[in-house]
Amino acid sequence: MRIALIAHDEKKPDLIDFAQSHEERLRQFDLIGTGTTGKRIMQETDLEVERKASGPLGGDMMIGAEVAEGDCEAIIFIRDVLTAQPHEPDISALLRICDVHDIPLATNIASAEHVIDGLAAEIGADE
Repeated sequence: MRIALIAHDEKKPDLIDFAQSHEERLRQFDLIGTGTTGKRIMQETDLEVERKASGPLGGDMMIGAEVAEGDCEAIIFIRDVLTAQPHEPDISALLRICDVHDIPLATNIASAEHVIDGLAAEIGADE
């Protein structure tokens, strides 16, 4: 199962804390992420993350394409909703493609906890 990890600059520490807290569980998944987020997660955990471009350079759209192709089963995207993002249209498109394809999408740590719990339970049920 493949999941994406994404965070805006001000939220990267929150996602890194989440990844560190759930490192064993996240190890069960193939992880992808946008450029800097993926790099930081790999630097601060023992997780491997396939890195796409940074969000403003098309990384959000690259992950959206994976959702559309059926190659990404969930997204954890910790968003900074208090800061304007120059690539907001790409972000909106990513959120929309998750809705179109019925893909679990967590946009804050509380929902990320539930998504990761649900995915882990799904993997456990498959075994």
